[in-house]
Amino acid sequence: MQDKNFKGHAALFTAYIIFGLNTPLSKVVLIDEEISALALTFFRFAGAALLFWLVSLFVKKEKISTRDMLWLFVASLFGVLMNQLSFIVGLSLTSPIDASVITTTSPLLTMMLAAFFLKEPITWKKAIGVFVGAAGALLLVLNSQVVHHGNASAEGNLLCILSSLSFAIYLTAFKTLINRYSAVSSMKWMFLFASICSLPLCWHDVAAIHYHTLPAGIYLRTAYVVVFATFVSYLLIPIGQKFLRPTVVSMYNYLQPIVSSLIAVALGMDIFGWTKGFASLLVFLGVYIVTQSKSRAQTEREKKDKK
Repeated sequence: MQDKNFKGHAALFTAYIIFGLNTPLSKVVLIDEEISALALTFFRFAGAALLFWLVSLFVKKEKISTRDMLWLFVASLFGVLMNQLSFIVGLSLTSPIDASVITTTSPLLTMMLAAFFLKEPITWKKAIGVFVGAAGALLLVLNSQVVHHGNASAEGNLLCILSSLSFAIYLTAFKTLINRYSAVSSMKWMFLFASICSLPLCWHDVAAIHYHTLPAGIYLRTAYVVVFATFVSYLLIPIGQKFLRPTVVSMYNYLQPIVSSLIAVALGMDIFGWTKGFASLLVFLGVYIVTQSKSRAQTEREKKDKK
């Protein structure tokens, strides 16, 4: 079991480091105004769908029941379509700093929804862990000197909140469904559904791009967003979902502002001081506290042992 937990943590650690790099890179692509938020989102959906379907040709085939296929469609609306579309459009309207702050609401939302959907107990240890991690992430972001483009907006922030909420619903309401199939089997259908659903909304922006005039840097950043921040990350997240509780999975959202801050330091745009070191420590402490909290299964097992 410990090996499985380690596998889940390693998968999520890698996925959310990639997500942390994605926020500033996506913002750069949007700032250049060569590719709109809607077009970039469609490239993520269609590109990841293509990659997942290609990989599925080389792995063991899984039969998905008609009922589960319908639920995968619903899961794609929350875990892919609404999550990514609202985030990227929100990011285009607000600053990366505000977007990073809003990601800290995800573990709290997930903890509450896990109590509703999965009957996971909200223990004091779990609540303390979530808030300690949130305090560290907020301290890191609010003390960051990263230069960002564009002003924050209420519309953009609300869309980022919607993104966090939709992903929290996905992590909790569809955990059993995702655990039933391999990451490739579930994701190839979810991204296909998201591509089809987003096509009417995004096609005008996709067709309007002057591809022959795009700088090489835009192609490279877009490729990172599609291949790593979408395909690779969504290949890894189901592994974490399989072995770890939803609240633990969502706690890795706190890695994103840490990664963004480290990038800023590496590029000479910020300085890593005691504040950032303390904030990072709080984040990892919060993750540790949540992983040490009791799950529903553990609580029920203890009740049985007492009888």
